[in-house]
Amino acid sequence: MNMLPDEAINFIQQLEPLVKNTPNEVILCVPYTDLFYVLLNAQGTNIKVGAQNMHFEESGAYTGEISGKMLKSIGVEYVIIGHSERRQYFAETDETVNKKIKSAFANNLKPIVCVGETLEERETGKAIEKITQQTRLALEGLEPEQVKNTIIAYEPIWAIGTGKTATSDDANNAIKKIREEISKIYGNNIAECVIIQYGGSVKSSNAKELFTKSDIDGGLVGGASLKADEFAKIVNYEE
Repeated sequence: MNMLPDEAINFIQQLEPLVKNTPNEVILCVPYTDLFYVLLNAQGTNIKVGAQNMHFEESGAYTGEISGKMLKSIGVEYVIIGHSERRQYFAETDETVNKKIKSAFANNLKPIVCVGETLEERETGKAIEKITQQTRLALEGLEPEQVKNTIIAYEPIWAIGTGKTATSDDANNAIKKIREEISKIYGNNIAECVIIQYGGSVKSSNAKELFTKSDIDGGLVGGASLKADEFAKIVNYEE
């Protein structure tokens, strides 16, 4: 929940020249009130735009909610679903996450689905069980082609906004387990196509170490994405 429209426009103007030559995909997921302005200012650039949440119903008596149909109507391409803060503070469940993913695909939106364990689950050895279960329930009932087009973000809850980061080996191992879980259900060919990112205190100083691991396909960047120069360094981690 950051940036007013004028701040978001200014951010795009700063970021665009810094990332225009990257071979990597750049997606900004912004608050609803910024979406229209960011979409307008990102036109003609390589910056893609997503929302931070959506409701699973198309319309109806859900005051204050935004549907996938509404997002698609203004040109949004991606949407984050099941972020740990949504699960933690707004009673998001595996069931609502699954409904939202299905609704996203029904509206031609690409979901970025978050999974991750708490510190307690990590310390009691239940981390892998938790994230594979979340992955399985999130993807339940999806067609193989839909799974292939789902982006999954592994974000250990204990590492978000704390400055703590999973070691690159820990993060890679967790993502490998997520990929294995997808493979069990949908086969290896589908599992290999799924983009699985790491999220949790990603910054320019650790981006290269994380992103060059065998199974980590990129990052879901939090606080470090609010500064154009820092975010650009993460995007351009190979340089």
